[in-house]
Amino acid sequence: MAYALVTGASKGIGKAIAEQLASKKINLLLVARSGDLLQSVAKNIAEKFNVKVDHLPADLSRADAAHAVFDWCVKNNFEIEILVNNAGYGLSGLFEKYTPEENMNMMQVNMFTPVLLCQLFLPMLKRQKKSYILNIASSAAYQAVPYLSVYAASKAFILSYSRGLRHELKKTNVSVTAVSPGSTDTDFVVRAQIGEKGLQTAKKVNMTAEAVAKMAVKSMFAGKAEVITGFINKLGAFMVWLMPKNLVEKTAMRIYE
Repeated sequence: MAYALVTGASKGIGKAIAEQLASKKINLLLVARSGDLLQSVAKNIAEKFNVKVDHLPADLSRADAAHAVFDWCVKNNFEIEILVNNAGYGLSGLFEKYTPEENMNMMQVNMFTPVLLCQLFLPMLKRQKKSYILNIASSAAYQAVPYLSVYAASKAFILSYSRGLRHELKKTNVSVTAVSPGSTDTDFVVRAQIGEKGLQTAKKVNMTAEAVAKMAVKSMFAGKAEVITGFINKLGAFMVWLMPKNLVEKTAMRIYE
């Protein structure tokens, strides 16, 4: 039996993606830190969409997390046909405000764990008739963002990695898509400790997690390489390309300082 594996699936975009996939009668494996909430989400999706849903509480900031997820799938004979690397978070403020451990944990979740999951599951994905990797990047991937420096850089990494991997797998049955949401109505701003100016700016362009998920899943099945959600975010990425980097970075800094 084939499944879609979704990380960061207990809330926000991850949960919405899981629901989108379940609405298409795709069985799910859900992974997130919050065990009780994840169990509740898994139960509700299974009942609402009449699909098989299993779940694994896991802290993806741990270096061994990807291996734990992979071993769980192998042990239970779960065949993966869709891998959704959605889990991720940001830390807002001065780089030196955070400890090395805090920054490394974020990089582990945003960069290292997704890459390792791709590497571990790739042989399994290649066994399927058609399979997909969906990596969630961010509109922040298109520029340096002062006061979100490490987060923006980690998303630039995952975007670049996704595009490169897509070309490597071009002649296989595995399609790779990177989706870059902008400001979305999730708990991201709370965990990232975004300041008031950033919050007010975000409110003007917020998308719902459901709208982002619908676009992400549609783009994945369409085999698209890279998608920025929302017209304003697409326009922003174009302006970043068009304008001098120093000006773009100073503008971003005024929002998040």
